[in-house]
Amino acid sequence: MYRNLSIFTGNAHPDLARAVCRYLGVELGRAEVFEFSNENIFVKINQNVREHDVFIVQPFCSPVNRSVMELLIMLDALKRASASRITAVVPYFAYSRSDKKDQPRVPITARLLADMIQVAGANRLLTMDLHAGQVQGFFKIPVDELTAMYIIADYCRGMELIDPVVVAPDLGFAKKARNFAAMVDASLAFVEKRRTNNREMPESLGVIGDVRGKTALIVDDEIDTAGSLMGAVELLAREGAREIYAATVHAILSGPAVERIRRLPIRQLICSDTVRLDTKKQYLDNLQVLTVSMLLAEAISRIHTGESVGALFGAAV
Repeated sequence: MYRNLSIFTGNAHPDLARAVCRYLGVELGRAEVFEFSNENIFVKINQNVREHDVFIVQPFCSPVNRSVMELLIMLDALKRASASRITAVVPYFAYSRSDKKDQPRVPITARLLADMIQVAGANRLLTMDLHAGQVQGFFKIPVDELTAMYIIADYCRGMELIDPVVVAPDLGFAKKARNFAAMVDASLAFVEKRRTNNREMPESLGVIGDVRGKTALIVDDEIDTAGSLMGAVELLAREGAREIYAATVHAILSGPAVERIRRLPIRQLICSDTVRLDTKKQYLDNLQVLTVSMLLAEAISRIHTGESVGALFGAAV
């Protein structure tokens, strides 16, 4: 069906890449990607890619820096193998929080990463739900940013929650939370929080909006250590929320996140599979994982055939 289309993956999330290939009816590209005992990464492309339209599915999930280096080296290998166009498919773009110089003598790491991806040989970037949308502007190549929020919203509508209220865990997520609330026909509330330094867990100060007796749905683009989630849940419970659910696109769940979530009175944690969930995370009893493989596959198909990708920004596949 597809002429000269090749899809490869590193070791970050091969299951997602295989699901994308199954949807498209193509075989996953043959490549060796491994790490020597001295921690140097070796890549060899084991098939012809000359004049092919190549896509590398590689989210920047744990171990993040190895995932980044695998992508960069694969880009270089494919460029030197004379691929016609190379698209980096990065469902989760790490370092996107470092998008501005908000303190003295700090880097803008998202810009550095964008430069590295372009220099390595990427002609295009396909990603999902950037923490900061302005990261797109760090690239001189085309960037398509998809969203899994429509997939999550479809699932939440099917749950038929009683008197739902969408809760933004901080004011920075207010606009996206408002849009999500409109998708699921819910009211809106915000958690006001304060972070005193780069390491301390943020302090949740209060709730702006009415949550008493309602079903609260906390929505965020990313849950990392679950510190913000823990503060929001405890605050909502004190304010009299009937039930509490949480939804996120990127379930990083690093450090103490899994143990924190186990102790929280959350009925269900809804997430997508943009990052690989290891065994410990999969055993969360209240975890519901929704796949983005079809959305990514449809975007890859449209990029390859020259159709509009914009149609995917406003609706689930």
